[in-house]
Amino acid sequence: MAKVSASGTNPYTKTGIRIVVAGDRGTGKSSLIATVEAKKFITNVPPVLPPTRLPDNFFSDFVPITIIDTSSRVVDDYKVAEELKQADAVVFTYACDEPSTLDRLSTFWLPKLCKLEVKVPVIVVGCKLDLKDENQNVSLERVMSPITEQFREIDTGIECSALKLRRIPEVFYCAQKAVLNPTGPLLNHKTLVLRPRCVRALKRIFILCDHDRDGALSDAELNDFQVKCMNSPLQPSEIVGVKCVVAEQLPEGVDERGLTLMGFLFLHTLFIKNGQTDAMWTVLRTFGYNNDIKLAEDLIPSSFKRAPDQSVELTNEAIEYLRGIVELELHNSNTLCVTRDGELGSHEIDDIFSTAAERKRHLDRKKQQTDRNVFQCFVFGPKKAGKSALLNSFLGRPFSDKYTSTIEDHYAVNVVDEPIGTKKTLVLREIPEDGVSKMLLDKESLAACDVAVFVHDSSNALSWERATELLVEVASHGKDTGFEVPCLIVAAKDDLDSFSMARLNSTRVSEDMGIVAPIPISTKFGDLNNVFLRIVSAAEHPHLSIPQTEAGRSLEQYQKLIDRTVVDFSDCVMV
Repeated sequence: MAKVSASGTNPYTKTGIRIVVAGDRGTGKSSLIATVEAKKFITNVPPVLPPTRLPDNFFSDFVPITIIDTSSRVVDDYKVAEELKQADAVVFTYACDEPSTLDRLSTFWLPKLCKLEVKVPVIVVGCKLDLKDENQNVSLERVMSPITEQFREIDTGIECSALKLRRIPEVFYCAQKAVLNPTGPLLNHKTLVLRPRCVRALKRIFILCDHDRDGALSDAELNDFQVKCMNSPLQPSEIVGVKCVVAEQLPEGVDERGLTLMGFLFLHTLFIKNGQTDAMWTVLRTFGYNNDIKLAEDLIPSSFKRAPDQSVELTNEAIEYLRGIVELELHNSNTLCVTRDGELGSHEIDDIFSTAAERKRHLDRKKQQTDRNVFQCFVFGPKKAGKSALLNSFLGRPFSDKYTSTIEDHYAVNVVDEPIGTKKTLVLREIPEDGVSKMLLDKESLAACDVAVFVHDSSNALSWERATELLVEVASHGKDTGFEVPCLIVAAKDDLDSFSMARLNSTRVSEDMGIVAPIPISTKFGDLNNVFLRIVSAAEHPHLSIPQTEAGRSLEQYQKLIDRTVVDFSDCVMV
């Protein structure tokens, strides 16, 4: 599966690559450069060569390469540092017949690169291989092991000979390859495990290739994957070989269905560790990832880029696809972490979430209707008002008297059946009381909101006062920023002792602000008074419940009204 076809120019590559060659005096820097350009050994080479440009077609990627030679003189240290800072890759040379020059890489040159904060691939090259002592029967891997352990930025180590024309082009091919197909974004050099972003990308690719959604890639699916990425099929014996390699080192990587996700990740880790980063990047780029392992922007039409008050909905086909994905992930505990109640965690949801059609909310309000199917409701209210209980009831969870303070946003998502038979998806987002002020510092904080609900404990005067303050704050923010939202008041805990004056005063406030009367509910007794259907209805007719914060009255007048109703409420409590 590591057959990478030379398919021409890589669409994600740089327009040119700058390779800087540095090292101690007499290690063969200039001869290395002169030989790769002339394709023959040059006897009289100047101490420092001018910039050398290799032909665009020197390698199959057709990327221009410029090689920069550097001086070894102390007086030129500043110039060398500046060249290193502009490098896309660095080639450090040592002389195979002088071990001390290899030591200098770890004691001087590589620390120098770190001090300059130059984070580019490094190729360590042993020049003058023809002069190496034949009695030193030490492998290159053994020679390089101590230095690569200390400096993880080293991509490759090579020994070459300009005189014998041995492995000269390979030096610069490896440097180019390290730039075009970098290891850093794929693998953590210290732990030698795939980086999280790479794992997420491979999970997505695996899911897309698992056509029957059984949690494994069959022989046919593996072959389809190979053809898509490498433009060549796998022979049956090659498929067997791939699965055998995985099974020998990771038994859970293969089962009776085929190659599992764990096996898929392991296989690509082997690609990287075996130096086949080009194969890995071919896979990623085939599925639309750029050099930062992010989906390329050109995959998303420009019309998809939404304004802050635009919504994004999934098509029915996308919903069915995601349903299958979620069922697969819940079934396969090795794929995603599952919470105690069988829900996907927020990180896992982010991994598999996809989007489709969009519509701007302010256009819906202008038309006084919407044909959208997904609505988001922000739930505000003071502590102990009953916000969390409202969300739990939306999910069908049993009522609990135990109080737990909400310290971060909570979400609940469910389907609401309308009387005419249609279904709407409603997302409730609970905003902690302490987080409201911070949220409203953002001008676009209400842009994604379709409805704002303000919950208060209908038996508590202070709860009503705070809920109304929040209503005024949010309504004013919406008016000031241009993101006005329909608002509803929910009088929770209707099962507790209620007071008629309180109900009348809250109704008076809602009428004065031009919104519907408070909706009394009791989550304890399950009397929800069609509150979720009412929320959806407000979202479908967004022009009807916009609070009137400026209709010939100032915010101070509203505050006086609130204060008066609180006094009335308190008087009722004392009677």
